[in-house]
Amino acid sequence: MTDFQDQARAAETAMRDVFPPTPLLRNAHLSDRFGADVYLKREDLSPVRSYKLRGAFNAMRKAQGEVLFVCASAGNHAQGVAYMCRHFGVQGVIFMPVTTPQQKIQKTRMFGGDSIEIRLVGDYFDDCLKAAQAFCAQEGGHFLSPFDDDDVIEGQASVAVEIEQQLGRAPDHLVIPVGGGGLSSGVLSYFGNSVQYTFVEPLGGACLRAALQAGRPVALPSVNTFADGAAVARIGEKTFDRLKGVGLANTLTIHEDRLCLTILEMLNVEGIVLEPAGALSVDALQDLGQGISGRTVVCITSGGNFDFERLPEVKERAQRYSGIKKYFILRLPQRPGALKDFLGFLGPEDDIARFEYLKKSARNFGSVLIGIETVAPENFRTLFDKLDAHGFTYQDITEDEILAQFVI
Repeated sequence: MTDFQDQARAAETAMRDVFPPTPLLRNAHLSDRFGADVYLKREDLSPVRSYKLRGAFNAMRKAQGEVLFVCASAGNHAQGVAYMCRHFGVQGVIFMPVTTPQQKIQKTRMFGGDSIEIRLVGDYFDDCLKAAQAFCAQEGGHFLSPFDDDDVIEGQASVAVEIEQQLGRAPDHLVIPVGGGGLSSGVLSYFGNSVQYTFVEPLGGACLRAALQAGRPVALPSVNTFADGAAVARIGEKTFDRLKGVGLANTLTIHEDRLCLTILEMLNVEGIVLEPAGALSVDALQDLGQGISGRTVVCITSGGNFDFERLPEVKERAQRYSGIKKYFILRLPQRPGALKDFLGFLGPEDDIARFEYLKKSARNFGSVLIGIETVAPENFRTLFDKLDAHGFTYQDITEDEILAQFVI
């Protein structure tokens, strides 16, 4: 047994005075679908609906004597720190971007109560982080990194301790989401080479993959923040030191829009609410295919802090990705009956979801923005064939991100 394993087990034991283990549940739906014994490690059912309070607990436990803790976060880390400030009876200052949704601010305040102060600084996380670090330097507070800290990594490894205890052994295969690397490096450091791993990142925030390719942590030129719980521009130095040997073959990147299909499936079929980052490990199963057949697989569902106001966006992304919803610009002749002709081209399974017509009397044609929902992607080929055959001019803008964001 290594020193790290001993320390992770000690951290897990100490946590039991604060919150119970999160469940490890065999999922029949996923097991039947993929021909494996698929278990979900439900970190979305922790007191703050993510694993982040583990690292915050362990780092604060080891920093006893400190009276002021500081962090920068727009989400799960802030909530974990707030929860633990109240538990330990210490003060915390939590820096959040001005653009942070009110729901996340309110939840952080709810968990921390009078033990925390929230400061809204900057439009982006980097501005917020610099302000938090400057505050620490000036006031002497103890900065709590969301991932790049040995005590935080050790605390996140308690997830692995619980999996081993609940399963009675190490699983055959672990599927782990990766952001800054705190959870993944902790679990890897605990189980070592006894387990096969798949490390999963969102396509627009694949900082582990970039670091493996470069041989060192590098900053991504841009980050897609949809899967905000795992959308990190640069993996941590300490976390990458533990992850640098995993190999590119054991990593996966997932398109953010495909994640939406999994979020909806887990909600509608299983009644499980997952945030985008929390759905990464489940979504990855379809890429593993026959490689997990007959094996015991554990997917860590890292968080469930999902704002239901985002549900229409998730549905929209899922429909567009799966090819059953498209937007296009149609040049409609300005003559009587032209619109009726177009409507006649629609099939019985096609539904108009958006229709905006700009008529200008000095022109022979008007531009129409049309959104169509259907039940099968091939229905669009039938529709477009009819439009082509009758000389209608149109432009599919579904995949034009800039134009789609402007008009949709």
